[in-house]
This record gives sequence, C-alpha cells and structure tokens, in this order.
Amino acid sequence: MIKGPAIIGRNCQIRHNAYFREDVIVGDECVVGNSCELKNVLLFNNCQVPHFNYVGDSILGHKAHLGAGVVLSNVKLVKGNITVEIDGQPSDTGLRKFGALLGDGVEIGCNSMLNPGSIIGRNSIIYPCVNWRGILAPNSVAKNKAPVEIAGRRN
Repeated sequence: MIKGPAIIGRNCQIRHNAYFREDVIVGDECVVGNSCELKNVLLFNNCQVPHFNYVGDSILGHKAHLGAGVVLSNVKLVKGNITVEIDGQPSDTGLRKFGALLGDGVEIGCNSMLNPGSIIGRNSIIYPCVNWRGILAPNSVAKNKAPVEIAGRRN
C-alpha cells in the first residue's frame, strides 16, 4: 500500500504487505520488506528495512540496516515535545513526533526498540532486544546486559 506523496528510488525491493504512509522518500537499492510501515521518513541509498519494522518520523543513513521487528518509536507516552539530551541537558526539539536519526552503516539488531529522539552515530551497532534512548556515539556498540533468570519448571 502506497499512500503518497512517496518517492521510491531505482532498483528497490518493496515486499509483500509493505505500507508507505505519507511523506516517504526511499533512495536507490533499498529494501522495504514484509509487513513494514514507513511514515514521514527518508531512507538513504542501500538501506534495509526488511521485515516487521515500524519507522516513523526518522532518517536512516546510507547502508543502515534494521533487523526483524525493530521499532523506531516516534511519539512520547506523555504529552510534550521530544527532547534530546546533549551533554547531560535536555534539549527541546520542538517536535511532538520525532523517531530516530541513524548514521551511515548503522546496524540495529532484531526486536530492538529505539525511543523517540534517538540518535545513532555512523557505523554503530545496537544488539538485539536493546531498548535504547538517547545518543550513541559513532563506532559504538550497545549491548543488552540484563541478567536472565533461570527457574525450575513445575509439573
């Protein structure tokens, strides 16, 4: 489903059940896959948003890649504008909706969640299942260090 305006570059793969909402620009050689939703986004060339992703009010740099089930959340749970913390101080973006800015070559692991106003530096990696908020410096890796509890199974 393509609900314009939308611009789609050359040699893109638009797969089954992709949903393009308003104001979408997709560069050349991009993949927008199964059951993905894009709204008010810019995908630079060679981006991959391959399956079960929501990308709202965001910009993805050259060769950025989202694993399966990644969500770039674009609205705060509480009222007010999205803020981005810079040097420990919140900075008001003036926007009610602002998803994420992903630099060139960013890799986001499966089922990760980027909260509104996330900024990920180029060539950084966010491991699967990470719930990220804030700015990640270029060439960094964000890992989920949450302990896993193992319990015995009851009959």
